[in-house]
Amino acid sequence: MRRVLVVGSGGAGKTTFATRLGEGTGLPVVHLDAAFWRPGWVETPPDEWRRTVEELLARDRWIMDGNFGATLDLRLAACDTAIFLDRSRWLCLWRVLLRLLRYRGRSRPDMAPGCTEGFDGEFVRWVWNFPRQSRPQVVAKLAAAGPGKKVVVLRSDREVEDFLASEAGRKGASTGR
Repeated sequence: MRRVLVVGSGGAGKTTFATRLGEGTGLPVVHLDAAFWRPGWVETPPDEWRRTVEELLARDRWIMDGNFGATLDLRLAACDTAIFLDRSRWLCLWRVLLRLLRYRGRSRPDMAPGCTEGFDGEFVRWVWNFPRQSRPQVVAKLAAAGPGKKVVVLRSDREVEDFLASEAGRKGASTGR
């Protein structure tokens, strides 16, 4: 596992999972939100975004978290492991609310500077509609990822913890920890 893609709904725990997996494996973590958003929640133009993603993908090793459907095909082609945090709509909404309360008026550590956390009805609607609108597309792309790709679907806290423990154990075994 050298190039790991982490996808899932907003609030599914992608950033936390990627950070913990990076700590357990020693792989560098790339938070796509921090690369995409500019101060004041200004989007990177599509052609520039694609170039940015291509540059990030050219690195030898990484864990990359984020959705960004327009570049999902590129990222799936470049990864050796794709992890889908397939969590319930209610859990994701709850976590979005907790994140809002925790960081309200400040930028999160995984976010670009100047992108302060606040209520965003469009984002909440996207999280609510993810199971019906975005999930089927993600599942189809993961199913078509092709041979040689490890695809892991994690649906519960137990599955997440077991996966993180197994990957940290592999690093420990390979480094003599």
